[in-house]
Amino acid sequence: MNSIDTLTSWIKESKKTVFFGGAGVSTESGLKDFRSEDGLYNQVYDYPPEEILSHDFFMRHTDEFLKFYLNKLDVTGFSPNITHKVLAWMEENHYLSSVITQNIDGFHQDAGSKKVLELHGSVKRNYCMKCGKFYDDVYIFQKNKGFQCSCGGTIKPDVVLYQEPLDDAIVREAISEISHADLLIVGGTSLNVYPAAGFLHFFQGQHIVLINKGETPYDNSCDLVIHDSIGKVFEQIQKNLIKEKDV
Repeated sequence: MNSIDTLTSWIKESKKTVFFGGAGVSTESGLKDFRSEDGLYNQVYDYPPEEILSHDFFMRHTDEFLKFYLNKLDVTGFSPNITHKVLAWMEENHYLSSVITQNIDGFHQDAGSKKVLELHGSVKRNYCMKCGKFYDDVYIFQKNKGFQCSCGGTIKPDVVLYQEPLDDAIVREAISEISHADLLIVGGTSLNVYPAAGFLHFFQGQHIVLINKGETPYDNSCDLVIHDSIGKVFEQIQKNLIKEKDV
């Protein structure tokens, strides 16, 4: 039995499967990640990206933040890939309980997933800090109106910037999902970003599986490690599950 067949059998046996994903889930849609060789953090800017994407920088240099944000974090020209779609299909067919994501692109919901816990927020939600008015990503990116609300206040993307805490309610729910799961599938993440990576310590179930092209600090702690394209793996998982349903 190969690795994907083993994972398929564990999914079938599991009463509660949770998926925990990172940037690698969306790079197959064409988005750049942050930490790879050609990722956002390895490009040259007037300020370090970690500084640009901080709360203080947003408040003090909103125009500079806007330039970077519009240029590097626009997801409106991209769409969910096979991984997002298979995860949504798995939830619909009762193979998956929830998705916990470090990504801010909103592609899991676009693909049809209902139970999505976004640890770092979403570029698809933007709110005026003065009046609370909502603006979507199309307004921010395509209409290019900047971060000024009609009331004169500043519109802030609903993403967790450096120096900002994660949302307590989402953190609690994510930890609960992981700690009650039989099977935890971790995909497309280097597991180098904290506190998110630390969530794996709350898993108490049967099997933890890691799908990632490169090695991670957690490879030796997992029951199964698959170093391959995450889209390719999930496409085969779906085929296996459909095939077994039809038998």
